[in-house]
Amino acid sequence: MRTLLLLPVIAAALTVFGPTHAPATPAPLPLQNVRLPDGRALEIVGDLPAARTVVVLIPGVDTTAANFDRGLGGVQRRAPAWQARQLAAAIDDPAVAVVAWLGYHPPHGVGLDAAREDLAGAGAAALREFVSRLPGRRIVVVGHSYGSTVAGLAAHTLDPRVTDIVALGSPGLGVDRAADLHTQAHIWAGTAPNDWTRRIPALHLLGAGHGTHVYAPSFGATAIPVGGVDGHDGYFTPTSEALRAIAALVRGTAATASRL
Repeated sequence: MRTLLLLPVIAAALTVFGPTHAPATPAPLPLQNVRLPDGRALEIVGDLPAARTVVVLIPGVDTTAANFDRGLGGVQRRAPAWQARQLAAAIDDPAVAVVAWLGYHPPHGVGLDAAREDLAGAGAAALREFVSRLPGRRIVVVGHSYGSTVAGLAAHTLDPRVTDIVALGSPGLGVDRAADLHTQAHIWAGTAPNDWTRRIPALHLLGAGHGTHVYAPSFGATAIPVGGVDGHDGYFTPTSEALRAIAALVRGTAATASRL
């Protein structure tokens, strides 16, 4: 399968829409939408060409171009485009752009494909190429659900500008310890108490499973607070402490986020 690259499409979209100019009065953040017939999709919130920091949000199982904007089952909080807008609003920094990236083909449902890493591996290769072509001095990768597995498998190959990898509601990053990711990026993880991914067995055997639970102390990730997060799809809602913590680490330092 050809590597999934969307940057040429982004460039074309930015050319069509024209440059973003700062208005004299507050206005909604600029949006760029890219939807491709093969199921890939992007939502860019902010001025990507001028961004000093870029946040890449990777969605998980059952995400398609058809539900990228409205959410699986019409549930808004499940929509990657909506999640990107929520995160950008929480960060509230014109030097930051947030990109919801569906540059791979996630599993359909929580069956065998979701238990294996074949699709995540293909996604990891696509993510590596995508990130390498992003502008900015710093990149933060946020993986939700199976999207975090994609980020985990890509971690050791990602551009050194990636300073932080955040796993939310993760079934696992494909390893048993954060150190096994072989990356200089700081690893963060948060899983709500009532997130169904807590019921996934912590194993990596015969091609199934994604390794140790990322919220387990033995894994070695820095905990993201999950107060106010309801279930698997609540990480980007207004009540979410995880949302505020991610915004803090993007704006400032890791220490700032860990104190929240």
